[in-house]
Amino acid sequence: MGNHSRRSMLKRTGAAAIGLSIAGCTDAVPFISSGPDGVVLDPPENYDQIKDVELPYPIYGDELPEGTVQAPHADRTVTTTEFVGERHVMLTFIFTRCSMACPVLTANLRQVQAMTIEEDAADEFAFMPITFDPEYDTPERLREYGDDRGVNWEADNWWFLRPETEARAAVVVDETFGVFYEYVPEDERENDNMAWDHSNLIVLANADGYVERAYTGEPPNPADVVEDARTLRDRW
Repeated sequence: MGNHSRRSMLKRTGAAAIGLSIAGCTDAVPFISSGPDGVVLDPPENYDQIKDVELPYPIYGDELPEGTVQAPHADRTVTTTEFVGERHVMLTFIFTRCSMACPVLTANLRQVQAMTIEEDAADEFAFMPITFDPEYDTPERLREYGDDRGVNWEADNWWFLRPETEARAAVVVDETFGVFYEYVPEDERENDNMAWDHSNLIVLANADGYVERAYTGEPPNPADVVEDARTLRDRW
């Protein structure tokens, strides 16, 4: 069915398709959300306030932005939309020296990864944390960072993405996904680990390439994100 799921086909062909008898398929009616076309989760609480505001980052119902970034541990590039038609995806944006928000952002992805493994759904998700500090975040440091946070490499669903240059990082992280970050000179830092000021963003997008959740502001509670990911999987 190419890059589209069976659910998308039913959605495009309209309500009449729901009543069709399809050989080999169940008679279950696909879940229909109360949000815009393309999503299955219900709208987030603030959706009415932000849906008509021009924001720099993708929000609920938007198509997942596309950017191609080197995945050093896979020895290839990964495009953020390459799993459309196959897997739900989660992305976040970090630098490994960070001692405040970034470990929590990463933990959200890691907790969802753990859920997918425990519930035999590892091949239904892809996790892509992207660094915006490629000069410091070498492949070796990213690997160590993942090891320290319990990333399960054997699940084959986790890709650390590392832009090859700072200029490329700016294109993907800032221009494409709308995540602000700014270098902090050493004499202005509260501690040596806070090399960058940055906004926080976790994107959960479904396998059709539509954003189901964009968690911004303070990093979310991992339990809430796990529940959103589980609901997405169950309703899909």
